[in-house]
Amino acid sequence: MSNFKNEQLNIGVLLYGCGHHQAAWLMEDSSIEQIGDISYYQSLAQLSENGLLDAVFFADNQSFPAKSDSELPAFWLDPIINLTAISQVTHHIGLVSTISSSFSNPYTVARQLLTLDHATNGRVGWNLVTSMSDLEAQNHSMEALPSHDKRYQKANEFAELMDKLFTSWQKEHFIHDRDNNQLIKHDQIKPFNHSGEHFQVNGPLSTPSSPQGKPVAMQAGASKQGIALAVKHADAVYSVSWNIKQAKAYRAKLNDAIQQSSTPNKYIKVFPGLVTYVAETREAALLKKEKLDKRLPIENAIKQLSTFVRQDCTKWALDELVPALPPVEAFDGPVGRYETILEIIEDTQPTVRELLGYLNAGGGHLTLIGTPVEIVDEMERWFKLGVADGFNLMPPTLPYSLEDFVEFIVPELQRRGLYREAYFGHTFKEHLNIN
Repeated sequence: MSNFKNEQLNIGVLLYGCGHHQAAWLMEDSSIEQIGDISYYQSLAQLSENGLLDAVFFADNQSFPAKSDSELPAFWLDPIINLTAISQVTHHIGLVSTISSSFSNPYTVARQLLTLDHATNGRVGWNLVTSMSDLEAQNHSMEALPSHDKRYQKANEFAELMDKLFTSWQKEHFIHDRDNNQLIKHDQIKPFNHSGEHFQVNGPLSTPSSPQGKPVAMQAGASKQGIALAVKHADAVYSVSWNIKQAKAYRAKLNDAIQQSSTPNKYIKVFPGLVTYVAETREAALLKKEKLDKRLPIENAIKQLSTFVRQDCTKWALDELVPALPPVEAFDGPVGRYETILEIIEDTQPTVRELLGYLNAGGGHLTLIGTPVEIVDEMERWFKLGVADGFNLMPPTLPYSLEDFVEFIVPELQRRGLYREAYFGHTFKEHLNIN
């Protein structure tokens, strides 16, 4: 496998409601009133661009059960339309939308993403997921989601078809030669006649390939099928790693899959999630976390844990050890997050309440608390060990934790030569230094 590696970190930010901590919205100064306001997301993207971040990223969930009075409508806005609005007030930062292969129409999505890629001169990426809940399926004329294997079989065909659509013809084939009455090179713009198990699309797309060729392909699955999908189609992956041990295991699993593939020299960038609490002193940083944790709604936290482990945790005693959970091989839900929970339990032997504390601001991603020097020390360690090419920032509160990252952590990264001083290219691929 190629040993290609940037000399500097890549950092993007996952924008989610008023922050990733479950208590963020309850704080007196929270931005909860703004989460349906497009200008709020535009301002967060501008803040991210001021910090020279690589991308803003939206996850997605296409259901909203609203089963209690405290359900957060964090996915209020459609991610592609939200990113389109963001594109009009930013100039450099990448724009990444989550796309579900279980529900999306490939032709429609490819045209939307390429349109935005043209509108921004090549700043678009997309994160392919297979979705997780039957509630989502029931909003798309399905009784329930297909099995994990079947979802990934469809996702593989979806990704192959998206590549065909993204590259079905080039802008150079639009020649608009008035003198010779020739508008296009029609012999270069042909149907590709895709006929698969899940999709039948003649093509070509009505939109030509973009300034960066095609949008950057991201992937987030940690299962065997998810990694196989990434190896075939992804430029970079989002990962869940609680600690160095887990990060090394993920990178090794990814590298092994690459070496056994038809593209053994391929390099896929890995971006673990990162939660930070930073201040000028460690005590002040700990206080920021403590204030949030004190407002954590235990009932909501238990409900989230039940979703992660796919069993009812409401009867678990809060101050007793976490009950034994099935091994990952016996788990039929999203594997990456579940492996993380097992890792936290093995490392810390926590009570249920303690486990909730670890999970309440990002679901078990790397969590760093302290001064800029302390936090960057650990980021640099992950980077130099080769287990992270950068990070997917998950601010506990928005905009405040993101402001702290830009004010405190970015300058420390720059001081060490680990982060850019300015944007040197324009396209998202140039930011990530990938072909």
